[in-house]
Amino acid sequence: MTTHDAPSFAVHIPDAELEADPLDPAQIVSGTPEVTGKVLWESADGKQVRGIWQITPGVVTDTEANELFVVVSGRATVAVEGGETLEIGPGDACVLREGDRTTWTVHETLRKAYHISL
Repeated sequence: MTTHDAPSFAVHIPDAELEADPLDPAQIVSGTPEVTGKVLWESADGKQVRGIWQITPGVVTDTEANELFVVVSGRATVAVEGGETLEIGPGDACVLREGDRTTWTVHETLRKAYHISL
């Protein structure tokens, strides 16, 4: 459900059905990680996005948006270039800054609920 004027709603994140969201092959460092996701809400101007995202084990790189997420399941190590290395797992909240260059080492399939500001 992607909508701009939806009423309030709830989603059971662990059971939500997600859609394939293929990685750019240039992002894959090792393994065969697969990404799935679902946008739950997007602002009319497209600058705010809320949803669910999942990645299977492997190592990938990314350049981040301004994001707050909470890990629902799985574990990963996120190395921020020139910054911290974050060990994240179920119940952890994480804030990434726009432009952060990251390397994600996904140890167990990771599912998160996120809010992105573009």
